[in-house]
Amino acid sequence: MSFVQPPPHPIQLQEVGMRDGLQSAGQFVNTDDKVRIINQLSGLGFAKIEVTSFVSPTAVPLLADAEAVLAQIDRAHNVDYVALVPNRRGLERALATDLDEINVVMSVSEAHNLANLRMTRKQSFEQFGSIMADAGHLRVNATLATAFGCPFNGATEVKEVMDWVQRYLDRGVSSITIADTIGVATPNQVYELCARLRALAPALEITLHLHNTRGLGVANAYAAIAAGIHRFDASLGGIGGCPYAPGATGNICSEDLAHALLRDGFSCPIDLAGLINTTKALEAILGQRFPGLVKESGPRETTHPLADAPNQ
Repeated sequence: MSFVQPPPHPIQLQEVGMRDGLQSAGQFVNTDDKVRIINQLSGLGFAKIEVTSFVSPTAVPLLADAEAVLAQIDRAHNVDYVALVPNRRGLERALATDLDEINVVMSVSEAHNLANLRMTRKQSFEQFGSIMADAGHLRVNATLATAFGCPFNGATEVKEVMDWVQRYLDRGVSSITIADTIGVATPNQVYELCARLRALAPALEITLHLHNTRGLGVANAYAAIAAGIHRFDASLGGIGGCPYAPGATGNICSEDLAHALLRDGFSCPIDLAGLINTTKALEAILGQRFPGLVKESGPRETTHPLADAPNQ
């Protein structure tokens, strides 16, 4: 018997590196290069691609070309294109582009919400209701950040997460993301929370957004699968991390997670070789070495020629 039984449905990966990764890349990636990488990602089997953010260009100048990127990418019919919307002004900008979904973020932690969004949780939730009412044709996904821990206040109580999820359900949301923003979750914690969420709302589309800060990203994903979750955010090369969470490092790595799932017999429609090549292309653009491992070692099937045996 397998450690984690493969579910009857595919595991869907959602690529967030072009937003979550590039927002803290340290240097601007020009629009043509962003478009080229997104077009490559569009053919690799991702369910969703978070393309950009409509945050203020003054606050995040590395994503100041959001409208230009969305105007130029080639859209695949089987991919949902997503952008983060931080406020009403961001919604206005999003509505003027060709998008499928917007992602609206709030922290379970009051301290982190104030640091990240300059608002209380109550203000964020009220704003979410306003955005949802005026989103028109756009699907709205609600993300709850710091769902396992806050960099300022420590551990997050499961009950607090469940209470906020219920508030969003009462608001009518059909899609929610649970984020381990600072990478403190362990497999047992992930299993407990995800099992409770699945029991609370069996029909709710739940995504887990994991970070690999303490090396447990893939293990936490397996725990979530065992609890009935089959959607995961991931970032090519493992790049990214919240700029308002001290000590937080990159997201779970797309190719590392895909490699584990594919080699363990899960249905996961990702072109691993193409993903590794795309990650290396973005590494070359940024002149950086990303933290992902499989792109360095190669897939499990990789072999090397045997060196000549030494003379006896």
